Amino acid sequence: MKTYNVGIIGFGFIGKVHAYSYENLKYYYPESPFRAKVLGICTSRKETAKKAKEEYGIEITTTDYKQIIENPEIEIVDISSPNIYHYEQLIYAIKNKKHIYCEKPIVSTLEEALEIEKELRDFDKIHQITFHNRFIPATIKTKELIENGFIGKPTIFRISYYHSGSVEKEKPIGWKQEKGAGVLLDLGSHVIDLIYWFFGEFDEVIANEVILYPERPTKNGRIVKIEVEDHISINVKMKNLTNGIIEASKIATGTIDELKYEIYGTEGAIRFNSMENNFLEIFSIKEPTGFKKIFTGGNYKESSFPGVKFTSGWIRAHVHSIYNFLKSIYENKQTTPSLYDGIYNMKVIEKIKESIKTKKWIRV
Repeated sequence: MKTYNVGIIGFGFIGKVHAYSYENLKYYYPESPFRAKVLGICTSRKETAKKAKEEYGIEITTTDYKQIIENPEIEIVDISSPNIYHYEQLIYAIKNKKHIYCEKPIVSTLEEALEIEKELRDFDKIHQITFHNRFIPATIKTKELIENGFIGKPTIFRISYYHSGSVEKEKPIGWKQEKGAGVLLDLGSHVIDLIYWFFGEFDEVIANEVILYPERPTKNGRIVKIEVEDHISINVKMKNLTNGIIEASKIATGTIDELKYEIYGTEGAIRFNSMENNFLEIFSIKEPTGFKKIFTGGNYKESSFPGVKFTSGWIRAHVHSIYNFLKSIYENKQTTPSLYDGIYNMKVIEKIKESIKTKKWIRV
């Protein structure tokens, strides 16, 4: 049994989600010939590092990410820090020849992404980016149905990712607004990746953004100008001739964490809403009796726990994403979504930003 030692950089919400996923692989995939151990973490503050050691029994804690990457016992570097820090951490992990698991978006700018692309040319370790929505049973099933020709030739689609966390005017902004991330990088990167996974490369884009309030308070009460979008709507043309609309928002009042898509083709259609995470709605012109709801649940081929008849929650996709990464390392076969997929994602995002400025269709 091979056990991989993992070092996580960033131990906020998503760092803990990744730690949970590594530590619980043994329950979800008991037959797999590998395990993972979170050996070390890096946090931004000494007190959170101390707390992680005390509460979770993590052996190595530090506030210097280089100590995690340089540690010879750590084989996997998991980058779960804010994306404004990804560039320097990725470069250092690549130079130190570690396997890399990195949160999305891969970096903050296209220039940084292109530099990462150069560094990857001679990199011989396994890498994966956390587009975990590829690993929901319903999206896996969607991909299979498209590839198997269930909907015929894809024609049109609509996909959205909605939150409502920025509706309140007086709510203090978080780092994603303060540091210039915006909803396009945060939520938009997820749905852009899903469409790329379903249909292939983008051809052209045109987009419009909304900043709900031009000024908002920081946590210390200071009023600052808001320069990143709260909502974005993108019309896209794909190279496979499919046309569609992509939306991402943090001002969709009443929503919680709603990823939703409709995909139509010449012979059928597929609908999904993450608020009903365990089901797909499908329609076939061969059975013209309306949409039929099918259960997708815990139907992971590599896992028998807790069983295919049981429902699957939000965190389960993260567990399967990390299993996919570890399996790739064990088999020494590069997997997807790789850092290259994260780089392509940034290239599309840059063209979307260009279209907002020019108010024109932009070729990707």
